[in-house]
Amino acid sequence: MINPQSLANALRLLAMDGVQAAKSGHPGMPLGMADIAVALWHRHLRHNPVDPKWPNRDRFVLSNGHGSMLLYSLLHLTGYDLPLAELKRFRQLHSKTPGHPEYGYTVGVETTTGPLGQGLANAVGFALAERLLANEFNREGFPVVDHHSYVFLGDGCMMEGISHEVASLAGTWKLSKLIAFYDDNGISIDGRVENWFTDDTPARFEAYGWNVIRSVDGHDVDAVDAAIRAAKAQSAKPTLICCKTVIGKGSPNKAGTHDVHGSPLGDAEIAATRAALGIAAGPFEVSDEVRAAWNAREAGEALESEWTRLFEAYRAKYPELAAEFARRVSGTLPADYAKLSNEALAAIVAKGETIASRKASQNALDALAPHIPELLGGSADLAPSNLTMWKGCSPVRDAGGNYLNYGVREFGMAAIMNGLVLHGGLRPYGGTFLMFSEYARNAIRMAALMKINPIYVFTHDGIGVGEDGPTHQPVEQTATLRMVPNLDVWRPCDAVESFVAWQVALEHEATPTALILSRQNLPHQPRSPQQIADIRRGGYVLHEAEGSAQAVILATGSEVGLAVAAQALLASEGIAARVVSMPSPHLFDKQDTAYRAQVLPKGLARVAVEAGVTDYWRKYVGLEGEVIGLDHFGESAPAGELYDVFGITAEAVAQAVRKLVKESA
Repeated sequence: MINPQSLANALRLLAMDGVQAAKSGHPGMPLGMADIAVALWHRHLRHNPVDPKWPNRDRFVLSNGHGSMLLYSLLHLTGYDLPLAELKRFRQLHSKTPGHPEYGYTVGVETTTGPLGQGLANAVGFALAERLLANEFNREGFPVVDHHSYVFLGDGCMMEGISHEVASLAGTWKLSKLIAFYDDNGISIDGRVENWFTDDTPARFEAYGWNVIRSVDGHDVDAVDAAIRAAKAQSAKPTLICCKTVIGKGSPNKAGTHDVHGSPLGDAEIAATRAALGIAAGPFEVSDEVRAAWNAREAGEALESEWTRLFEAYRAKYPELAAEFARRVSGTLPADYAKLSNEALAAIVAKGETIASRKASQNALDALAPHIPELLGGSADLAPSNLTMWKGCSPVRDAGGNYLNYGVREFGMAAIMNGLVLHGGLRPYGGTFLMFSEYARNAIRMAALMKINPIYVFTHDGIGVGEDGPTHQPVEQTATLRMVPNLDVWRPCDAVESFVAWQVALEHEATPTALILSRQNLPHQPRSPQQIADIRRGGYVLHEAEGSAQAVILATGSEVGLAVAAQALLASEGIAARVVSMPSPHLFDKQDTAYRAQVLPKGLARVAVEAGVTDYWRKYVGLEGEVIGLDHFGESAPAGELYDVFGITAEAVAQAVRKLVKESA
């Protein structure tokens, strides 16, 4: 049997050589966690490098993603389609080995990591998904969903506030198939952490309800192996394995210091490290014996074949369940979704209700959710305000459920949702006030970067929050969310647009969606069938001008009603203006040039109105146009008073149009 140290040293060699070739990177963590990686990846991890998407594989997350060369070395050696040439091109343009692991870019990478702590949150989502799907699909003798989620994390992950949020939830949810490895080396970029991080981390996780295995020698493969076995032997709690390690293990002059954290070792120190570890091989050279020992292809194919036989027997006994599981894993919507969805939209149109868009969102869920069993709702302790619960909701408990109470943990909620999506089989949405999207912002950005499709329900969308005051009145949030690439931000103006927003959000496959919803009632807007169809284009002519148009008024959400009222004022004065509703600028910008020019013809005066910062709308109205909005914080007062005080009124919109039309005459 091959010496585990030889396996670990192969990881160290590839990691330090890759960082050195790139002349940048983080060698300290890969050198320090190599032995832990051997214990997990060589003795426990159930995966198939030939089929990286095998549904019942264990999930592995590198939360301390700066140590990416460790993961790339593992993927390469175990047999994934990541050739040595890519390791040699670490951090280079268009290589498959970017500076931090990227989902959808490097085969075998389960989630994009780098912003510390979020990998732990994603792993919580993975473990929760496994639990929920196992409860739903497993039957006696048929554990078709039965795998673990493993995560490596360091001091930086532990310091980030998100680790507190999600570790608390994991303990509450008793996610026993979540196993985390804490790289306790006492070093971060600035030096020894004892001056700024003195938490009793094991006690902290015990208080969260975790099974904590303390003081494991992270350089003793057998000791780590024993800890993993102990973690898997219990089924009541998630496990934290606290591994005492030396950062940069093997480097004679830099091990144990912050100098090895984020800089190449240098040629001389690499030579000294090779000598200290007894490595005679040259750069990127791994012996055939070590390669053969690391290769997991044959074992992985055997594991998947065994599961496939189990699943085929399951299919024979439970054909409907098996078909539903396959559909869910594939990420496709139910076969009857389109028909049922369009019938529900027709009913919404016929009803023509004047209601808040948050209530319209709940109505959409009532209509759609019963037909989409993978839908998993939730809210950050605001369900009665976000209206994210629908008639068929049941809270997630040990036996199942389809609604999560995340508590006041917006960032944790959004990052766990990312893990749920990445796992597959579930489609999460989560709600909070739009103002608190700020807390969740980095996880939202990560979803957009990874091209995955969680849905965010952000209610209380502007100064209409009124008496709650400026702390709760979002002014810049909608605009800044729109600036996130690949995030589809919808601000619907009534129940019909709200329903279409949900339709599009559910149909998105590689784009997250943010629904920006009102607390106050919004009037129903009548539309033709063509206008209803055009809602999906992100922007469309809602009310055409009477006669030859002289101006265009663009609006979203609650301000569409103001635009329509302004149009009527202007018409009484002989000024013809069209009203354009633009619930999703993201989708409008994707339309062809001809359609966009048809909606926003050149040569017409343009005025935009939205109760938020004005600069965003310059892309549509230009410097010569006018924007009615709010470039300062709000006040605490009834909503109607605030609109008047801040000049966001139909008369203000009409006056802006008058001015532009006069100037162009």
